[in-house]
Amino acid sequence: MQEQEAPTPPERPDVDAQGGPDWVLAVRAGEGDDDAFAVLVRRHSASMLALAHHLLGNSSDAEDAVQDAFISAWRRLPQFRGDAAFRTWMYRIVTNRCLNVLRRRTTAVPLDTVPEPATGNTGSGPPGAAESAAATAALAHALSRLNPEQRACWVLRELHGLHYEEIAQIVGASEQTVRGRLFRARRSLMKEMAPWR
Repeated sequence: MQEQEAPTPPERPDVDAQGGPDWVLAVRAGEGDDDAFAVLVRRHSASMLALAHHLLGNSSDAEDAVQDAFISAWRRLPQFRGDAAFRTWMYRIVTNRCLNVLRRRTTAVPLDTVPEPATGNTGSGPPGAAESAAATAALAHALSRLNPEQRACWVLRELHGLHYEEIAQIVGASEQTVRGRLFRARRSLMKEMAPWR
């Protein structure tokens, strides 16, 4: 009978059955172990891609940002001291890449690309699906109107469920600054999404 490995405890997202904890893999990768880095990439690429897509709103730019972030991480791994979890370090690198892309973008969006709020029918079926899609598009548009720093804090908190302290490490700001950015982002989004309530 083949021995089975014990499941990974849910409170340790940095450990899985392949390769051990992130910090061990990061040290090995920093010493040139390509396989250790490949495990880190496999382990974290889905969440980093989701983050980049939420911040940039487009799959192609998100994939480019994540690829650039992992290349940058590979080059900087010998300097990784483990002051933060590897995951937090990657969130920071990806967030910074995305913020740079957002700052270079023009923010003007033609008015005819913003969907009108649906009225009346909120049921299921095609009308409900169309309304849901329109509301999602309206939220994406509202997010695109936030300044990049507010958008990053909102996405990290609301879509990725990170704590204020972790967000502060990722964006390189104080917790108080993060809370302020989140407050302003939420206020702006509530105003933009008022017709959808």
